[in-house]
Amino acid sequence: MKILKFGGTSVGSVSSIQTLLNILKAEDTPGNRPVVVLSAMGGVTNLLVSMAEDAANGKEFTAKLAELEKRHFDAVKALLTVQNQNPAYTRLKINFNHLEELLQGVLTLRELTPKTRDQILSYGERCSALMVSKIAAQHFNDVLFVDASELIKTDSAFGQAKVNNELSHLLIKTFYQQNSDKLLIVTGFIAGNDAGQITTLGRGGSDYTAAIFGSALNAEEIQIWTDVNGMMTADPRMVQKAFPLEELTYTEAMELSYFGAKVIYPPTMIPAFLKKIPIVIKNTFEPAFAGTVIRHDCKASNLPIKGISSINNISILNLEGSGMVGKSGFSGRLFSLLAREQINIILITQSSSEHSITFAVQPNEVDKAKLLIEQEFELELLANKLEPLVVEKDQAILAVVGENMKQTPGMSGKLFHALGRNGVNVRAIAQGSSEYNISVIISAHDLAKALNAVHDAFFIELTKTLHAFCLGTGNIGKTLFNQLNAHTDFLQKNNGIQVKIAGISNTRKMVFNADGLSLDTWQDDLQASDNVADLRVFISKMKEMNLPNCVFIDNTASPQPIAFYEEVFKSNISVVTCNKIGNSASFAQYKTFRDTARKHGVDFFYETNVGAGLPIIRTLKDLMSSGDRIQRIEAILSGTISFIFNHFKGDANFHDVVKEAQEKGYTEPDPRDDLSGKDFMRKILILARDAGHEMEEADVNIENILPQACLDAQTVEDFYAALKAEDAYFTNLKEQAEKDKKVLRYIGKLENGKASITLQSVDENHPFYMLSGSDNIISFTTDRYKERPLVVKGPGAGAEVTAAGVFADLINVGAN
Repeated sequence: MKILKFGGTSVGSVSSIQTLLNILKAEDTPGNRPVVVLSAMGGVTNLLVSMAEDAANGKEFTAKLAELEKRHFDAVKALLTVQNQNPAYTRLKINFNHLEELLQGVLTLRELTPKTRDQILSYGERCSALMVSKIAAQHFNDVLFVDASELIKTDSAFGQAKVNNELSHLLIKTFYQQNSDKLLIVTGFIAGNDAGQITTLGRGGSDYTAAIFGSALNAEEIQIWTDVNGMMTADPRMVQKAFPLEELTYTEAMELSYFGAKVIYPPTMIPAFLKKIPIVIKNTFEPAFAGTVIRHDCKASNLPIKGISSINNISILNLEGSGMVGKSGFSGRLFSLLAREQINIILITQSSSEHSITFAVQPNEVDKAKLLIEQEFELELLANKLEPLVVEKDQAILAVVGENMKQTPGMSGKLFHALGRNGVNVRAIAQGSSEYNISVIISAHDLAKALNAVHDAFFIELTKTLHAFCLGTGNIGKTLFNQLNAHTDFLQKNNGIQVKIAGISNTRKMVFNADGLSLDTWQDDLQASDNVADLRVFISKMKEMNLPNCVFIDNTASPQPIAFYEEVFKSNISVVTCNKIGNSASFAQYKTFRDTARKHGVDFFYETNVGAGLPIIRTLKDLMSSGDRIQRIEAILSGTISFIFNHFKGDANFHDVVKEAQEKGYTEPDPRDDLSGKDFMRKILILARDAGHEMEEADVNIENILPQACLDAQTVEDFYAALKAEDAYFTNLKEQAEKDKKVLRYIGKLENGKASITLQSVDENHPFYMLSGSDNIISFTTDRYKERPLVVKGPGAGAEVTAAGVFADLINVGAN
């Protein structure tokens, strides 16, 4: 036979009670009838507590009592035929009258004793079980309402009564043998002492009732019907990717439940644990789902952990001082004191030097605990053998649980890497020698971010989520969003990465969405936003949202975002940028960015600073990290200048080629911004610094392509006039090169710690001779690539390739 326990949500409404009846029809078979244990209707226990406290404080409670009656009477009216309603109304009304008398007594005396409180709370389960038994009698034969206070016997510790297992088992077995042919509807949560007074079983009491009945009757299994699909890998309210577990051992379930998993309460499992009875967590509202089985032996699992549990709000106390070192019995004195005062210790950790003890308690007990400790250790505190007690509130506990953790290397490393990379500070750590659980205390503010980051780290079969905040909606920004949108499925399938755009800003407006902005409607969403663009506010909002695995993407060419890079790194947020201004300013700033990113364990990727989508920075870093030594770097890193000199041949004149480049959109509005070599210089400077040279802008020697008259022109029109006037100068350069069977190339060079950009004539033996279009090219001569340099060549400009480079950097952040 089976024990079926239904929680408050399962009896909380007319529709849920109908669903409950359908479940019973599937489980109720002749000769093998289940025992059904019921909680109070959802919210009723809280309502009873509120009424009791109102009465004790001299406040009116009749409105709440009327609400309680109405909920039960409405269910009876909806689910019972007219001829069967009056008996149910009568029995319920008797209960409500008794409840009213109790509350009136509390109101008169202004006193609420634990015994009276238990008596009041018992009416939640009494009324729900009575009501459901009357409704079930219309659908099943021989339905019997059972008051568990007559069968489960306890001591008189009202509110948290201790069960007399031997007597309770005897009474339950005897009663069941006499009524095994009936469908038993049992009140959960309540019991009785030897004097026949009502007691309650404390938190999770209805589950406990089910476990006691299951143990007494050697049930085949105990089913706990609730409103979720079983035990989840994490709190689904904070971790959207949490999923139900197929099975757990008793130990794993108890560890998860102890640290906050609300589906089941640890003491409820003890009777089942002792008898090795499986406990099945099922969803009343999705009964076909298999749920989670908690059993003695589980089949081997490939999951590194079974789940991540959490307690949302705790306080910690830290006691330290030399008076603790080597002091026998100090811990016993401390914790015996707290135990005597009924203060529950959630977690304890002690330094190996015995210099400090840190422990966690519920927030409502921390002030009492502090006062008791200060009184107990007054002499030690006065003698400075103990430091003043430190209390930290608004903390949380995160615990990773699973039997596979035992003797598996890297579990702690994976946990702390995920926390550290997301800037989650760990205040205390606890791990038992059993290695079933690693618990950490962190700020409650960081709990949701930490849960998501750790869940992503351990459940590798799930997609990792990156939260990106993007500046710039020009050609590169738009193209990046198009590429992300087009490759969403590919990213998830092949890289295991999901990118959510959590924030977008241009120079006019900004918009945010923690769940990710739609890449189909982002432009409309941005346009409709009421948030005026403000870079300081954008950064603050990004930090305030406190999402896991954040990336700040700078798709601008503005100097303004650069000022915030260091702050972003310090917030444990990675930076991906195609904005080369930051890396090509002072060397001190360049070094600060790298050092800060490294210190805070985040990434700083800027591949597009040098060659758009070409893998130039990555190639250089791979060469150096593998131990190779750079002898020389030669490069053409301006798509604009590359186009101009690739087309400056034959009958073409320089003026017309530059004009064509501008018309095709290859140049800046003023072509001198490209032809001056300034942009090229920044790229060479970044390469030089990445190659290990402490170089400033002034250290790069730039040979001007343009005659002085062209540089001094006041307007673009004047520039073109001056350029036309200098036609003979450029024609002479071209003809001389052609005469020597060479071509003109504007080449950057890094060798022996010196950098230069010069106009050169190269022959067919040079790797740059065959360059075409607006391609960029770079040649690495190293100790390994000495005779034949390593060459990277391809498009060095354009929104598509630049956005692709940003895209690749973003994926590399995800890989880390």
